[in-house]
Amino acid sequence: MSRIVAEDISPARDSLSFYDRSQTMELAEAPGHVSPTLGQLLKCVGDVRKEVIGDETPVHQVLDLSDAGVEPRPLPFVLSFNNLTYSVKIRRKMRLPSILRGGRSDLGGAGENLFTQTKVLLNDISGEARDGEIMAVLGASGSGKSTLIDALANRIAKGSLKGTVTLNGEQLESRLLKVISAYVMQDDLLFPMLTVEETLMFAAEFRLPRTLSKSKKKMRVQALIDQLGLRNAAKTVIGDEGHRGVSGGERRRVSIGTDIIHDPIILFLDEPTSGLDSTSAFMVVKVLQRIAQSGSIVIMSVHQPSYRILGLLDRLIFLSRGQTVFSGSPMTLLQFFSDFGHPIPENENRTEFALDLIRELEGSPGGTKALVEFNKSWQSTKRSSQIYGIPSPHNLSLKEAISASISRGKLVSGATNDASPTSMVPTFANPFYIEMAVLSKRSFTNSRRMPELFGIRLCAVMVTGFILATMFWQLDNSPKGVQERLGFFAFAMSTTFYTCAEALPVFLQERYIFMRETAYNAYRRSSYVLSHSLTALPALVFLSFGFAALTFFAVGLDGGLSGFVFYYLIIFASFWAGSSFVTFLSGVVPHVMLGYTIVVAILAYFLLFSGFFINRDRIPAYWIWFHYISLVKYPYEAVLQNEFEDATKCFVRGVQIFDNSPLGEVPAPLKIKLLGSISSTLGMNISSTTCVTTGTDILQQQGITDLSKWNCLWVTVAWGFFFRTLFYFCLLLGSKNKRS
Repeated sequence: MSRIVAEDISPARDSLSFYDRSQTMELAEAPGHVSPTLGQLLKCVGDVRKEVIGDETPVHQVLDLSDAGVEPRPLPFVLSFNNLTYSVKIRRKMRLPSILRGGRSDLGGAGENLFTQTKVLLNDISGEARDGEIMAVLGASGSGKSTLIDALANRIAKGSLKGTVTLNGEQLESRLLKVISAYVMQDDLLFPMLTVEETLMFAAEFRLPRTLSKSKKKMRVQALIDQLGLRNAAKTVIGDEGHRGVSGGERRRVSIGTDIIHDPIILFLDEPTSGLDSTSAFMVVKVLQRIAQSGSIVIMSVHQPSYRILGLLDRLIFLSRGQTVFSGSPMTLLQFFSDFGHPIPENENRTEFALDLIRELEGSPGGTKALVEFNKSWQSTKRSSQIYGIPSPHNLSLKEAISASISRGKLVSGATNDASPTSMVPTFANPFYIEMAVLSKRSFTNSRRMPELFGIRLCAVMVTGFILATMFWQLDNSPKGVQERLGFFAFAMSTTFYTCAEALPVFLQERYIFMRETAYNAYRRSSYVLSHSLTALPALVFLSFGFAALTFFAVGLDGGLSGFVFYYLIIFASFWAGSSFVTFLSGVVPHVMLGYTIVVAILAYFLLFSGFFINRDRIPAYWIWFHYISLVKYPYEAVLQNEFEDATKCFVRGVQIFDNSPLGEVPAPLKIKLLGSISSTLGMNISSTTCVTTGTDILQQQGITDLSKWNCLWVTVAWGFFFRTLFYFCLLLGSKNKRS
């Protein structure tokens, strides 16, 4: 039974250094000791915050999701990785071979040919990470830190990465890893107009199961806010370049909070301290220490940790050009470099000395080969004496370890006690309709705080409608009026598509947030596509009605109320199809400017082949296919039929047949004489009031005979659904978020 408990953890526990870590683990394993939950261990961050920056955080009730009758005990996880090797092929630069230049190649390796060469990013990397500990990957830029994190997090495509990654001795399946782990990217990918509290609450809605009540989700969020030191910023928006928001350190802690809301077993972080000041960086790593002590494996890359941060780390891996030059506890750094013949001076930062020495060796003729070989021999010598501390626990299967963690309140995702580790936890915490509701609510909340975006789009549509209304004011039913109507319809229908181009940057701005959230199964891609479509509809309804109401009556279009309703529906369908088309393109193109170029070009082609500039029967056979895939064709034909479908309405009478010919300037009496001559020649009486051309005749002249106006409407709507489906497949196939 879920319950709420209050904790009173002594601040003295914060003062434990990494030298005392094994002692702490022994105490945790003592009989009768109750393993602390994530909330209990995170509580002490408030004391550290007070100590570091003098900020008090109030004591908070922490949510505990473990059952009352279960006495939890610590059962550790061990993530082992062996012989990880990863290389990529890159284009060879056109330059003289290194031998002729008298130097050495930067990117030498096997598999080279005239056009490509192979660069090894990871070269036979091995090691292990345990729960309760932080493993940090260090090295200079380009050393392979982020690549190693990606390899462990299964963010490298199968077949490209060689080696094995196991958890408690069992191979990790991709589906299971997504559920039990979280990945915090180097960039803080957050919605700018949501507050800190809202951001964490939406993360809780995604990652926590619906069986957990809303009040308990709120309590979990409030506990995280307090213990992440974000109470003062809880009601502040995240912010971006145009909106002032939280600080960099607070933003980074929010990013971490969104990924630990469900208390994952494994947490990967790509340079979480990058760009932060020393105090903010220390606070971030202190939070990570509490996460680790709650029973999680924390693996992060870090560029150059300070002395205080080094005291929070349990294991270090130094990389140099994809090779391991040191692996072990921070306590062994002094002995390692002393044995190597480069003792670390007293009172000098150990990691800075190590990184400086590695860079110096990289620039020497022999490179770091000597250090790599020394590390291998040194590790094999020390392994027999158990330099790493407690031996790896192989007595627990992965299923048993996950089950024990769930019983202690970890991995809050609606887990069940099933037969295999993969089926113990659901792929997604919530059904798709809840995901859709949460996604829609988040999108509306973010959009509501940026009304200028919709306002600008509405102004653009209304200004265009106003110009069209005044330009084509109250058109008559003369032959010139017919031509002006055709021009109005062609421009109006193309305008509805061009004004949809603003939808292009919407997904491009959200792309990496979407990839981060779906990479670890926060929600389904189908839920995102459906909610994205639903949230777009209200704006399209207002835009369509505004444009239709402004132009229909001002231009003097035919059909009365029913004609106006259909005119509004076809404009709405055009906005829907255009928005869907642009949304699909946003899933294909990587940049906004490239997307705008493609959108403008393709919409111009659609207008060209719509049937306005050249009738269908005049389009060359080899281009006729483009006529049928033109998005502008169907709404254009629909509004023409809506205007000219009345067979009794006349548009050319008597002498008006001369209006669009050189005889149009002839005096009226002469026109009547000419009309009489034509009547006698044809053997029929054509007077000045005789109807020569009806609306049906105009439709036939324009070649609009295939589909009815309602069929044109349904085809336009179907185009919208078609492009939304293509958008879904783009997300399904193109957002794997993995290296090739």
